[in-house]
Amino acid sequence: MHKYSILLLFTLIHFNFSYGQVYNSSYAEIVNKCAYDSIYKNLQQFESYGVKEIGTSSLNNTKNWIINKYNHYGYTNIVEQPFSYFGYNTENIIITKTGSVYPNKYIIIDAHYDTRKGTGTNDNGSGTVILFEIARLLKDINTEYSIKFIHFSGEEDGYIGSQYFINNTVIPQNLDIVLVFNIDEVGGVYGMTNNTIVCERDEINPTANNAASAIVTNELANCVGLYSNLTAEISFAYLSDYIPFEANGEIITGFFEKNKSTHPHTISDVFTNLDVNYVYEVSKAAIGASLHFSKALKNVLNIDKNYSFNNIIAYPNPTNNEVSILLGETKTDVKIYLRNTIGQTILTKSYEAVDHIKINIENQQPGLYFLILETKLGKSKNIKIIKK
Repeated sequence: MHKYSILLLFTLIHFNFSYGQVYNSSYAEIVNKCAYDSIYKNLQQFESYGVKEIGTSSLNNTKNWIINKYNHYGYTNIVEQPFSYFGYNTENIIITKTGSVYPNKYIIIDAHYDTRKGTGTNDNGSGTVILFEIARLLKDINTEYSIKFIHFSGEEDGYIGSQYFINNTVIPQNLDIVLVFNIDEVGGVYGMTNNTIVCERDEINPTANNAASAIVTNELANCVGLYSNLTAEISFAYLSDYIPFEANGEIITGFFEKNKSTHPHTISDVFTNLDVNYVYEVSKAAIGASLHFSKALKNVLNIDKNYSFNNIIAYPNPTNNEVSILLGETKTDVKIYLRNTIGQTILTKSYEAVDHIKINIENQQPGLYFLILETKLGKSKNIKIIKK
């Protein structure tokens, strides 16, 4: 099957049908932990590093600051990807969070950190600090898909960093990208009513990935309404780091401010000319969308006060045919999903008021399986089952 057809089919199945998009109170509680003060301070810190053009110490100091942020959040898979242009060296910064069900399928959430002619507090300090908030709040959340948070350099000089990533990582590794979520220039305009965010979809050649982009962009717009006080407006993608991905046939979407500032690429692209509350609301929408796109499992919060999976026991494991699951002393309603290593759901079943269940996998091929148990109130447990 052609690559574009595979991508479209995968998107239709996994986004439009199997993971219905409704308000998720667990997601909302995470979204509401978005910290206005952190956004405020990080925007000021980004500005303090100066004009971040290629060959400057400002760009290098900003890179080190970004890396230190992720170290502080507890991430360990942090890679600097060096490349050169105009006779200078610079780096993309790639942080990977591994998914629990599809570890080799990636959601890419990106923002560039280089600037032109000014400190770039809007373009693109705003996108940079939003990535911080997403990464901070998703750090210990169980997501089915892996996530790569990427801070690109060289965007202002023609998407050089993102194109380098395509040529030197995506293509040679045949990286399986579910979608690319690009965040660029979302600071709004100080003194204006900034209550709308533009959700960008692919409307350019090649056209084979456009329909899939439209689907995920509609979902992005829905997340805006579900998890922020903003209104979503759908428009077309242009002039940012998702363009090399689009040209490679990937599914793209993104955020861009509705009130287009006149300050980017000038010395007046500073903190006092943007709307911090707007960045905060865009952050909330982006966090909700990231939870949705990465298929965050619903064990994200301990919202079921009457039940805990802490003492769960699965035996025998490995097994030849049947595995018993002891759920503890308290009976609960539970739904199970049994999935194989390529993500196919091979069994779904619901139980009411049980403290143990038995699952027959006699007819399954030997190998590794993932058993996901989910209560009605959203608490989940992921167990590895080995069939002999």
